[in-house]
Amino acid sequence: MSPQEDDLEKDVRRIIADIVELPEDRIKPDARFVEDLGMDSMMALEILASIEKRFKIQVPEEYLTKMTNLRDTIELIKNRL
Repeated sequence: MSPQEDDLEKDVRRIIADIVELPEDRIKPDARFVEDLGMDSMMALEILASIEKRFKIQVPEEYLTKMTNLRDTIELIKNRL
């Protein structure tokens, strides 16, 4: 992973941890947001809005279903940058 990708992962992990109110080390790349971290639909929308603001990108709401874990979310962001 490049330093830029590492920073991206740290930023996204921090956003998710903040919103689901868990320590950052609990946000593993394959941890499922709903099943493993207890995320609900409102949290998912808040994460989406935070990602859009932080990275200055637009992510259609239908992409929420593809944001199931940290790894998938990072890939989605990289594809939108």
